[in-house]
Amino acid sequence: MKTIEKPVAIEEGDSFKILLSKYGALALDKQENLSELIGEEVGDLDIEKGQLSFGDVTFQVQILGFFMQDSKQWSWAWDNEDIFGEKLIKSALQIKSIGEEFGIPEFATPLLNATYDDCHTLAMTASSILAMDAYYAVSEDGLDIFVGITSDLIKENDSAKKFRDTFYTFQKNFNIYPKIAFESYTKLKGYGFKPHDDFALAKIGEARVMAGYTERGNITRLLIFGDDER
Repeated sequence: MKTIEKPVAIEEGDSFKILLSKYGALALDKQENLSELIGEEVGDLDIEKGQLSFGDVTFQVQILGFFMQDSKQWSWAWDNEDIFGEKLIKSALQIKSIGEEFGIPEFATPLLNATYDDCHTLAMTASSILAMDAYYAVSEDGLDIFVGITSDLIKENDSAKKFRDTFYTFQKNFNIYPKIAFESYTKLKGYGFKPHDDFALAKIGEARVMAGYTERGNITRLLIFGDDER
């Protein structure tokens, strides 16, 4: 009998760390795609129009939240309709709803003590859960406003090398569960996934990326097999 692969989804009892593990690598992948498009350009946010511009490239955005630099706090956009208006907080309201449904305080609490890096983990997890194409932080008058972007202008890179390098960076720099992260990243990218006792394979075209694990689930090696070395 063929085993039906379990899709990536939010489940009852998931902590924020588990959600970051599930969705964070894909978010990092998408941030790299955004960087390929905008290069060194700095974004200019027009809140009235709900637009973020990088020179000649303009995106419609949703406001996710903002970081207050003086008080070191994150505030969700869903708690600030009076500032941003109803249209720009629809995505943030979706995140609030998820937080309330699954008991995730990081999503359902309007104000959080946070570092700037914490805000990035919140925005990257939220944007990935909502299947956005990227997120971006704009600094304005003591605030860092985090926006979610959905645009066909941001192109994907589906090479095995990028997959391996992105996952290596993700598991090295974030406090996550590597085994959950590798499986989720593979499946969310639409690649084939094959688990084994102490390693797992991501099937990317004719290539394979292998992640080896310790008994505690940490990564010991990441290798590419096959002819996709782009």
